[in-house]
Amino acid sequence: MSKRVWGTIISSAIIIGAGAGGVFWIQQHTLDELAIAPKLAVASSKQADQPKAKTMPGTKEKRTRKQIIEDSQKKVVTIESSDGQGSGFLYNHQGDIITNAHVVEGSKEVTIRTLDHQEYRGTVIGFGEETDVAVVRVPDLAKMEPLPIASSKAEVGDEILALGSPLGFENTVTTGIISGLDRSFEIPPYIYTNLYQISAPITNGNSGGPLINAETGAVLGINSTVVKQEGGIGFSIPITSVLKQVQQWSEGSPDAKGVHTVRDSSSQTSSVALSEGEALVADFYDALNRSDYVYAYALLGSDWQSGTSYAKFREGYTYTSYVSLEEITSKGTSKEEVEVIGVIAAEERKNGEYVTTRYKVTYQVGYENGQLKILHGQGKKIK
Repeated sequence: MSKRVWGTIISSAIIIGAGAGGVFWIQQHTLDELAIAPKLAVASSKQADQPKAKTMPGTKEKRTRKQIIEDSQKKVVTIESSDGQGSGFLYNHQGDIITNAHVVEGSKEVTIRTLDHQEYRGTVIGFGEETDVAVVRVPDLAKMEPLPIASSKAEVGDEILALGSPLGFENTVTTGIISGLDRSFEIPPYIYTNLYQISAPITNGNSGGPLINAETGAVLGINSTVVKQEGGIGFSIPITSVLKQVQQWSEGSPDAKGVHTVRDSSSQTSSVALSEGEALVADFYDALNRSDYVYAYALLGSDWQSGTSYAKFREGYTYTSYVSLEEITSKGTSKEEVEVIGVIAAEERKNGEYVTTRYKVTYQVGYENGQLKILHGQGKKIK
């Protein structure tokens, strides 16, 4: 396929999944939008139609295609966020679920629904800024066996299964092959590189679901985007390219980009340590300076968030390039909260030039559902 033809196809790529996965046109000329009717296929249950399955690590017998599907579906979930619906899959024994960042964008908590229609609350502990990958922790699923992860990349012609909830049809399986490698493009704010091109039909709601090797049952990738033209061309992020980042989020590593878990201090019910309150405020401004607005917003309490949407919160820092925390002190105000007082210097763009403005800021910090949050705050310009 020529570069010109491939460019035309990629020009009409769209993100799939939650409500945040709407149409993203990147085309250079107008194309008629064609409706895609995905073929929701399931593998045949007839043994005669099954390819020979490889032996999985730790098992003595080979599994049939039907067995691989049945086992995998138990570890695939439907995710409902404030913006819509997507999919995900259990990744480790901590109850961590991998999905796409655009599925959970703008949400710190989501609803997780399993194969047996049980619902659980999940907390977003990792969120890619440029990579369309996120991790949701569901403590209630910590004892479940996760999906195995492939240790090597797939090749063209490998038979695959795509699991998820396309158009709300939960527990759907579609089949196909790896039809191309190393596909790359950008759908702001996400950059997609070295993707698998797949023939298995996927559409809205498949986002975040696993791409599985049909012979081994191991996860090869995260289904993420689809091209909308005369036929459906799906794309999946190779799991090997994001596994390190996912592991950092799960381990709470400070080196991981994006949202990470605030230290759980649920055992401390009497009061907030002054040093904890100061550290949280400092962490808040550090996130702003990294342009990690999702994490900064996640540090705010529910009352604050209910009065300020994420979009409005981020808009408030559009013209601020850097914030220096010059002074910080704190004092206890009650059994449950501390007051953190600081002086900041903000570099703000005004009339095309950057000027430094100093503010006195005051925050109330306390625990909410076992996590330390900035409950309320206000700032006053220092003349």
